[in-house]
Amino acid sequence: MFAVVFGLSMDYEVFLVSRVREEWVRRGDASSAVADGIAHTGRVISAAAAIMICVFLSFMLGDERSIKEFGFGLAAAVFLDALVVRCMLLPAVLELLGPYTWRLPRWIDTRLPYINIEGTSARNVPAPPEVELGGEPVTEGAQAGR
Repeated sequence: MFAVVFGLSMDYEVFLVSRVREEWVRRGDASSAVADGIAHTGRVISAAAAIMICVFLSFMLGDERSIKEFGFGLAAAVFLDALVVRCMLLPAVLELLGPYTWRLPRWIDTRLPYINIEGTSARNVPAPPEVELGGEPVTEGAQAGR
């Protein structure tokens, strides 16, 4: 059951975090990035979760007890994952971490390939001003997704 819910919820995670990342690249402000990311994706995540909850609860209409238990367990897990983790816990952690969320240690940043999943439009947006993090400035490569 955990594997099924984990697989289903990863699309929420990617959808939400990529939207927050787009706002961070555009503005450079962690608080507004998280707020706008949730504002733009919250309804979609909630609607998708509601659909999956209804589908899994429909398993309870069958005759087999094991299918009923599986359906109820999946429905409860999707509800908790979408409501608690994706709409409350993840945004709270992103807000608390602020600019540290998008910072990689320099030794990792130099070894990883540059992959731009947002498309070319993210590169055309001017990078936010340098932000001091723990005494060392963040480079443009680290802010632009490197």
